[in-house]
Amino acid sequence: MTPALRWLSALFGLVGAGAFAVSVQAGKWWSIAGVVEIGPHRSWQCFKDECVPAGMSWIGASAQWERFGIATWGAGLVGALVMVLLAATIAAGRVPRLLAQMAIVAVLTALAASTAFVAKFPGVTGAELDRGALLYILAMVFGAATAVITLRPPTSSA
Repeated sequence: MTPALRWLSALFGLVGAGAFAVSVQAGKWWSIAGVVEIGPHRSWQCFKDECVPAGMSWIGASAQWERFGIATWGAGLVGALVMVLLAATIAAGRVPRLLAQMAIVAVLTALAASTAFVAKFPGVTGAELDRGALLYILAMVFGAATAVITLRPPTSSA
């Protein structure tokens, strides 16, 4: 791997890690008129710049949907960890094939969990998809790109 490609790949990994972490920890997945935020493992009600946790029971969702939310949250955190490890190892000049394979599994797991989470959303009046879901998609794209670049066979100049 050339130095430029190595650093680009490490950067992609860090962008993916950051996007995963922000999407599940601070990214609202749905919002309602800027007053209610719904994320993968909690919701918040905000009044006069003060937000308080509201739980998930008020949504009227099934327990299965809440489990998909927790799975999405967990997959995002694991994905962030794997992406940081992958980026660090790439930046150190090694070719971490096992970590790249782990990253692919993490991205596929995140894809499955988040797809079920979004598809099973019970639908709350006025709720619109927000930045958390978009950051999660961005994280999966950058994570997959990092893994593919890492697993790509080296080119030989003959």
